[in-house]
Amino acid sequence: MARIAQNLTELIGNTPLIRLTTFEAGLRNVELYAKAEWHNPGGSVKDRPAARMIADGERSGALTRDRIILDATSGNTGIAYAMIGAARGYRVRLCVPGNVTPERKRILHAYGAEIVFTDPMEGSDGAIIRAKAMYAEQPDVYFYPDQYNNPGNWQSHYDTTGPEIIEQTGGRLTHFVAGLGTSGTFMGAGRRLREFNAAIRLVSVQPDSPLHGLEGLKHMETAIVPGLYDPELADEDIGVGTEEAFELTRRLAREGR
Repeated sequence: MARIAQNLTELIGNTPLIRLTTFEAGLRNVELYAKAEWHNPGGSVKDRPAARMIADGERSGALTRDRIILDATSGNTGIAYAMIGAARGYRVRLCVPGNVTPERKRILHAYGAEIVFTDPMEGSDGAIIRAKAMYAEQPDVYFYPDQYNNPGNWQSHYDTTGPEIIEQTGGRLTHFVAGLGTSGTFMGAGRRLREFNAAIRLVSVQPDSPLHGLEGLKHMETAIVPGLYDPELADEDIGVGTEEAFELTRRLAREGR
């Protein structure tokens, strides 16, 4: 019998690993797996930190019914805030770059979030600056989790994503690769994996230039660096081009099995 969840947040996590056999062609004794985070109810890995930061806010008393959840987002964390906020009865106000995809805009509106659009040319940094200014002007109005600096972000992955990967691979993994946006996924899961086995190689991925089209990812050398980010954790950092990333995404959609 299928498990019945008592609330929405119980459905977050425990996502499957999917083996990418097509992409293993030509590789000897290598298995490639992707963590299928779209199985989360909000459709992305960002459900994990959003749920953790909201729960932490409730426990501490910083988040009460009369406060509006405010944060900067390029889309996915905002969707998670909006979804959880709608389920738990909170207003949500999000600072979002104006060039965020139409799909994300529609989803945010569907969950009832209020959107403050920021200069597309400033990317996520412009959204961060606007959110900080709004909170500074009215600190009694908002609960500002600040996903780029909130330790609950990386801790959510330390407590859930990392242990899930260890269990699902039987501890056999040798490399872990994740992109850098807030850096929460890489920091949290990476720290947990390193504690499990110091020989696991941790590889971070970020855009290869300041002018890129990879929503949610940061070119750390030129962006506002998240307080969560520790560049010393990575054994290797890889820069990727926008078109290269888009093409691989299309290949995954066509051939990922």
